[in-house]
Amino acid sequence: MAESSLKIREVRRKSTDIIPPNMSSSSGPPTEELQCSVCLDVFTDPVTTPCGHNFCKTCLNTCWENCQTCSCPYCKETFKQRPDLKINTALREISDCYKIKGHHKKPEVLCDLCGDRKLTALKSCLVCQSSYCETHLEPHLKAAGLRKHKLMDPVSNLEDYICQTHQRPLELFCRDDQMCVCLQCVVTDHKTHRTVSLEEESKEKIQLMETQRHVQKMIQDRFKEIEDIKHSAEARRRVYTELLELMEEQDSEQMSALEQEISELKSRNTELEQLSHTEDHLHLIQIHSSLSSFRNTRSRSEISMKNQETLKEALIKLRDSIDAKLKQTVSAEMKWMQQHAVDVSLDPHTAHPKLVLSDDGKQVRDGDTRQKLPDHPERFDTCIFVLGKEGFSSGRFYFEVQVKGKTDWTIGVARESIKRKGELKLSPRTGFWTVRLINRNEYHACDDPPVSLSLRVTPQRVGVFVDYEEGLVCFYDVESSSHIYSYTAQSFSDNLYPFFGPCSNAKGTNSTPLIITPIDYSY
Repeated sequence: MAESSLKIREVRRKSTDIIPPNMSSSSGPPTEELQCSVCLDVFTDPVTTPCGHNFCKTCLNTCWENCQTCSCPYCKETFKQRPDLKINTALREISDCYKIKGHHKKPEVLCDLCGDRKLTALKSCLVCQSSYCETHLEPHLKAAGLRKHKLMDPVSNLEDYICQTHQRPLELFCRDDQMCVCLQCVVTDHKTHRTVSLEEESKEKIQLMETQRHVQKMIQDRFKEIEDIKHSAEARRRVYTELLELMEEQDSEQMSALEQEISELKSRNTELEQLSHTEDHLHLIQIHSSLSSFRNTRSRSEISMKNQETLKEALIKLRDSIDAKLKQTVSAEMKWMQQHAVDVSLDPHTAHPKLVLSDDGKQVRDGDTRQKLPDHPERFDTCIFVLGKEGFSSGRFYFEVQVKGKTDWTIGVARESIKRKGELKLSPRTGFWTVRLINRNEYHACDDPPVSLSLRVTPQRVGVFVDYEEGLVCFYDVESSSHIYSYTAQSFSDNLYPFFGPCSNAKGTNSTPLIITPIDYSY
């Protein structure tokens, strides 16, 4: 009996479920991640609000019934218009799978062989199609014939795990017909079909669902960015409206003042007409003096200067508001790009003979002296350049380079088939997508034709992001969270390599190395 109990405990520890049709074998994510915060139950037809929170569609519609404004039940964010809610299909599949598998209100399974007082089943046998408690499970652990039977955690719906045609356990998945099959099915109806184990199919489905969740998260992030842009545009409209109203108000005040001046001048003119035939010269001089004083105190230039100062203040306020919002948007973009960071190190076989590389392959500088190195076909022999070791032919990648203290540098990516010997012209047409600094403060994008860049701050660390399929190469000032330049709608056909040009030492004025730095997520 002691030996049987030991074997039963071992079965408890090692055995795995057989997966019925359309069911994952994973243990499932925590219930909290699949729980609607309104009904406190696992999601049914989940929908996602613009703020990124999930609810059952019915629960959310109930919350918004008879409401003039719609807000998130969780974070209370208010939406100007009622969002057009779409079913989050990836989350629905995971929730439904979680429900089906039985983690959600899983019923207790009783032993089929117990008498009046039935005990809880420990295992179910797919061959016998029965469930057994610890005592009645012993024959399956002792008898040679029964030990070959397929055991699984107890379930009440054993028929779902059995092939209804051959009465054998469903152990395989047919990818052609998208259904679970038994071993007998494989040699009959599914003989020429693609079949895999249920475990293998389950793993792929789990990976697919994880990918869908990731894509859905990216979609939600993009919607959030769109909302941020809308809010920024609305803020700009408000500032422009306020500015226009202010200018209209000032124009109205100025016209009123001018009309009042005209009225007073007409009055003085009438008085002059009346005194034109008098010999009261003292009175005439007094009137002339008052007119001169009147003209000086009501100078148009004063009104104009006041309007200009007010306009300047409003424009500065508008620019600062736009810059802050733009920095916030770029910062969010960079945090997303940093998720695609790769470990870049320098390839010494490509380095120009004058370049000195650090032992860890993360720093490069001009050493002034030309070293005696093998002239590999991939080595630059004239231009002071070096490539990264690893190339990329798909997907996205991101890396950062410290340029602090340098007066000249060139950074970007280059295709594998670039020319390595002789003088080189950097441009997308020749296989280079780069940004460079020359003469301490002259920044250029080496495009076709070259583009002069006006940067408000001096970059200390430059981030480079590439989306191979989208044909996109972007450069960012990491510390100020500002965009430098982007190459768009490019066509890549072979491997792209990180590209570095520390430029000439310039008698020690540009001796600081370019440094490939780890990602600092605090920016």
